[in-house]
Amino acid sequence: MSAVRQRPNILAGVTSAIWLAIVVVPIYWIVITSFKTSAGYYGANPMAPPTDPTLENYRLVLESEFVRYFANSVIVTVGAVAPAVLVSFMAAFAIVRGGGSRYLRLVNGMFLMGLAIPLQATIIPVYLIIIRLELYDTLQALILPSIAFALPLTILILSNFIRDVPNELFESMRLDGATEWGTMWRLAFPLTRPALVTVTIYQALQVWNSFLLPLVLTQSPDKRVLPLALWTFQGQYSVNIPAVLASVVLTTVPILVLYVIGRRQLLSGLTAGFTK
Repeated sequence: MSAVRQRPNILAGVTSAIWLAIVVVPIYWIVITSFKTSAGYYGANPMAPPTDPTLENYRLVLESEFVRYFANSVIVTVGAVAPAVLVSFMAAFAIVRGGGSRYLRLVNGMFLMGLAIPLQATIIPVYLIIIRLELYDTLQALILPSIAFALPLTILILSNFIRDVPNELFESMRLDGATEWGTMWRLAFPLTRPALVTVTIYQALQVWNSFLLPLVLTQSPDKRVLPLALWTFQGQYSVNIPAVLASVVLTTVPILVLYVIGRRQLLSGLTAGFTK
């Protein structure tokens, strides 16, 4: 039996190497190309490192309203994710600790139904609602639908984590005189922190990379977010691929920073999710 355990899994190793190449090679190409000149990109092997690295592409992108687009993306992401996670946590706690109330079961069922409705199927009703609210071409027009579409999955995940908190802990808090509000923030909130970080990062990625909502609900250049701005850069720099890829690198930096900050809690939340 020990000999069998020590036998290397060649197929898994080869498959992992192929998958690693599929992931790494495009990232490598994007990064090295962003440091090339347009002439250097077209005049040499696209996969070769730059012989004369330059930051001109980054300067060009930063001077093309990139800072404004970046600020808009930050406002929309924070403005959508923070309320969505907060409301989802309180809703999940009420659903789990509500004592099997028929009303709460109905509310939970309505949230779960939201998982079956894709964004593309609701874009026209959302557009009409935003027009009626006179929010078209504003950042609020992106924040409010993003909150709504983040709630179903976030509530589902947080409900599962809160449900797995031992009931004895809640009873102990109740015997100590704690209210449901105090129990939620002093007990459930710390114990579900890995799940909160996980859903926060996931929803931040969804909002940060959203393209359809900004495309339909905004029009003015000063209301553009980064994904829509990248599309604009692609048209503006149609023959300057290094500039386009420099904007891609700058767009992904905040996501990498967010992952580095919350990676421990994220991995803890994912591991706990698999073991439940």
